[in-house]
Amino acid sequence: MHFGIVFANAGPFADPVTGVACARAAEAAGFESLWTVEHVLVPAGYESEYPYDKSGKMPGGESSDIPDPLIWLAYVAAATERIKLGTGILILPQRNPAVTAKEVATLDKLSGGRVLLGVGAGWLREEFDALDVPFEDRGRRLDAYIRAMRALWEQDEATVDEPGFVHLERAVSLPKPPSGRVPVHIGGHSEAAARRAGRLGDGFFPGKGDHDRLRDLIAIARRTADENGRDPDAVEVTAGAGPGLGDDPMGELERLRDLGVSRVVVPPQAFDAASAPAAYEAFADRVLRPWADRG
Repeated sequence: MHFGIVFANAGPFADPVTGVACARAAEAAGFESLWTVEHVLVPAGYESEYPYDKSGKMPGGESSDIPDPLIWLAYVAAATERIKLGTGILILPQRNPAVTAKEVATLDKLSGGRVLLGVGAGWLREEFDALDVPFEDRGRRLDAYIRAMRALWEQDEATVDEPGFVHLERAVSLPKPPSGRVPVHIGGHSEAAARRAGRLGDGFFPGKGDHDRLRDLIAIARRTADENGRDPDAVEVTAGAGPGLGDDPMGELERLRDLGVSRVVVPPQAFDAASAPAAYEAFADRVLRPWADRG
């Protein structure tokens, strides 16, 4: 089981001192990855329902800092050595896929191959409208952009024809990711996201769900992978958990593992530079080391 920190760049972590201190503390404690969130902008008074909180609104409201995830990760990458750099998630349909492929490959090259690219279709219609990107076709656009980015990473001269979305002829994009590709994790809590993960994803990152719902979504992803001639077990599953994994963290981790989860992400353990080392070390003592001792 791998362990990550989600919402790693939001709110107080936009501060460079706090962001770097928490990233270093997480790395020193044994966390495998940091996962950033994205919104280019948040229209004031938005009415779209935020799907990951009962309030229907994003934590922190419209006044919380949300730095660009790739720039934030590049800054943190220079201050760390091993911890992986995840987007959880990048709203890919809002972005130019060629520009994004270049940015992601550059970050992966500079960081020594540490990028985990989580992508999703997005939920905030008002943001799409403000960026002049059609909301209704965001799912098909996401699929097309994933295929285009992989072509740019993997081919010396990429030719891509995704009607209505991307057309490239003998396009050269350098640098390439060190391994030749970047793992793409599909984010989302819907059956459509699970099917997309099965068709296209190196991983699946359900945004929410109790154990029964996670079991259903993981089954859909695996079944879709099999139907598309892919190895279902090759789709890595990441799932969120509470700040301390409850009163029985070892039991909860075993239950998640039995569902097929291979990475658990938890919220930040500290919100300022001074308290970060002790807070992350305490989590390591309570969860990471006891779990590792189980083998």
